[in-house]
Amino acid sequence: MFTHSRKTSSPAVALQILELIYHATVAKVRSSHGNALIGLGIEILQTIIFLVAFYLMFTVLGMTGNAIRGDFLLYLMTGIFLFLTHTKAMGAILSSEGPAAPMMKHAPMNTIISICSAALSSLYLQMLSMAVVMFGIHTLFNPLDIYDPISAWLMFMLAWGSGVAIGMCLLAAKPWAPNFVMILNTVYARLNMIASGQMFVANTLPGFMISWFSWNPLFHAIDQARGYTFINYEPHFTNWQYPLYFTLGFVLLGLMGDFFTRRHVSVSWSAAR
Repeated sequence: MFTHSRKTSSPAVALQILELIYHATVAKVRSSHGNALIGLGIEILQTIIFLVAFYLMFTVLGMTGNAIRGDFLLYLMTGIFLFLTHTKAMGAILSSEGPAAPMMKHAPMNTIISICSAALSSLYLQMLSMAVVMFGIHTLFNPLDIYDPISAWLMFMLAWGSGVAIGMCLLAAKPWAPNFVMILNTVYARLNMIASGQMFVANTLPGFMISWFSWNPLFHAIDQARGYTFINYEPHFTNWQYPLYFTLGFVLLGLMGDFFTRRHVSVSWSAAR
């Protein structure tokens, strides 16, 4: 008689979840700084500094000749943008609220909403940074000509998706071994500076070295993105199917791990830390 009836139809629940994801995403984007514009500017500045640092390093070491014939800045951007997107997506998922976080006590908040908002906020910031940097280079320096921009953007999304998938698996394991997971995340991010292939072209590698990098979905995504960006580059040792299947498989593992962790995790696990 005095109970409050709530709509439980599937469309109503779906809209409620989407609204929660939207508000949580906005909160994640604004959490980097009290001023939203300054927070966005910091992300853009990080991308610019990364690009300038690699440009100077390649120039000083005389490695510009090892790049693909064409626009050298495009060559750098295809590696740097995908690397940053992959790494920051993984870090954003890993730093999102876990099943024992205080926010999870407020229904209908759950870990899936937290993961989705962290992933979308990371994607928004990286796409904005990429758009601003490319627009600046296109207008101030020289026009950028991308052979197949839609396919190149899809490789960008694969780099983001694989980062999200790995982050989900690490997030599921974090309550069980937080120190080990954080170390593993740092090692993987540092290893990707080389293992991602952003500093070299996959077609120039000798055959025995391909297996050293072919396990990495980011290596495939970057090489395929360069194939779609440059008309005169055709990847021979990579494909886009591997990072796609890798992403789907690790998302499934992450969801299974999250479900198992939610059933067993306790706030007291982290009390001693």
